[in-house]
Amino acid sequence: MKKIIAVIMSLMLVLSLGACGTPAADDGAYTVGICQLVQHDALDAATLGFKEALTEKLAADGKTVEFIEQNASGDAATCVTICNQLVAEGVDLMMGNATAALQAAAAASAEIPVVGTSITDYATALEIADWTGKTGSNITGTADLAPLDQQAAMIQELFPEAKKVGILYCSAEANSVYQSDVITGYLKDMGYEVEVFTFADSNDVANVTTAACAAADVLYIPTDNTAASCTETIANVAIPAGKAIVAGEAGICSGCGVATLSIDYYDIGYKAGEMAYEILVNGTNPGEMEIQYAPEVEKLFNEANCTALGITLPEDYAPLE
Repeated sequence: MKKIIAVIMSLMLVLSLGACGTPAADDGAYTVGICQLVQHDALDAATLGFKEALTEKLAADGKTVEFIEQNASGDAATCVTICNQLVAEGVDLMMGNATAALQAAAAASAEIPVVGTSITDYATALEIADWTGKTGSNITGTADLAPLDQQAAMIQELFPEAKKVGILYCSAEANSVYQSDVITGYLKDMGYEVEVFTFADSNDVANVTTAACAAADVLYIPTDNTAASCTETIANVAIPAGKAIVAGEAGICSGCGVATLSIDYYDIGYKAGEMAYEILVNGTNPGEMEIQYAPEVEKLFNEANCTALGITLPEDYAPLE
């Protein structure tokens, strides 16, 4: 009798899990899970753009979407937990905001469609050797990579007398490693000496920034999520030390930088939402969708930090809002 009861309970559990995993698209209602690595302005804007685009496009068809939104507070392991929970809840699609979130979503399911945003390089994030611009899997999305050659040119334009550039980023973020490696080549070709300074997490940001300021003439911070969440700490070291920071995106620049060549994170999030719509409603295969990039970049400057450091920028730089 106990064996029969156990079998019945097992069958009920299987049926229950199966029901959770059944797409709700037949009645025009979708459930989309969002895993965001950390809270800061850039990623927040990307998530907002994603939600607004998908909501608007579904509403035009008379359809609805429920978002299950979770923030990992900067912890990659928490991203894994979040994405596994989203899979267990049977979401129709997952959105991974930042590299660690995308990687967690990819590991959690090979069947549920995944749309990424704020990803610097999908080939690096997903360890794809022969990159074609498409993942060939259940994953697609938008990238936040601004032209690194143009960012290097910005450093040369603003600080032609500098001899040594210090690159500051979190060693745990593959996206930052990629950017550092690429821009180092451009800077060296321009004649700069380059030294990399990395912190493992937010706990040693101040000490590493202090070392970077002591060693370099000017600093560069790529689109790094840990740095973006620690801009006040970085500014409290760099500004008194008289060291300017060129940032990879506007959020970091608004906190501790002087200038940036930045994309609009809302725009890439919005585009990711449009891609999610195509997958959910039109059945487009994410593996066959080209990774999309920001349509334009803009030269921006932080007026307060430039004033504090006595820096005057060319007229083609616009103030950060």
